[in-house]
Amino acid sequence: MNKTIIIAEHGKQDLIIEREFDAPRDLVFRAHTDPELYSQWLGPDGYKTRFERFEPKSGGSYRFVNIDEKGDEFVFHGVYHEVEEPESIIGTFEWEGMPGHVSLEKAEFFELPNNRTKLISHSIYLSEEDRNGMMGDGAMEKGVNEGYDKLDKLLEKMK
Repeated sequence: MNKTIIIAEHGKQDLIIEREFDAPRDLVFRAHTDPELYSQWLGPDGYKTRFERFEPKSGGSYRFVNIDEKGDEFVFHGVYHEVEEPESIIGTFEWEGMPGHVSLEKAEFFELPNNRTKLISHSIYLSEEDRNGMMGDGAMEKGVNEGYDKLDKLLEKMK
């Protein structure tokens, strides 16, 4: 498995997440824009994902629900500002449990040698406090790591 790097520096309001995948860039990008694939890896282990709206195109929007084992629902939504296949996705992200605390996110997909891909996700929050609130008690980091581990396995099946 590849390691996820999460950078959240004190005194700054951004969050950077980096991860390499053992798959070509077009597959990694597709796994972020195809709802059938995306729902298979998005979120922590044991959670299910239901898309209520998913339009991964410039000007599109999304709304999805993560459902834990107890049936508790966590709802997220945003707008896609620019989708450039297979290079980048720029959009907003908001957890409805923390309304009004929107982040601007850019995911960039870089081709690496040997059909590998590096994904760098850069999120800007309204304040350092907003970023720290989203990171909370480690649940976001856990969800990112477990989701990307599931994505590694999905990409292996897709190759």
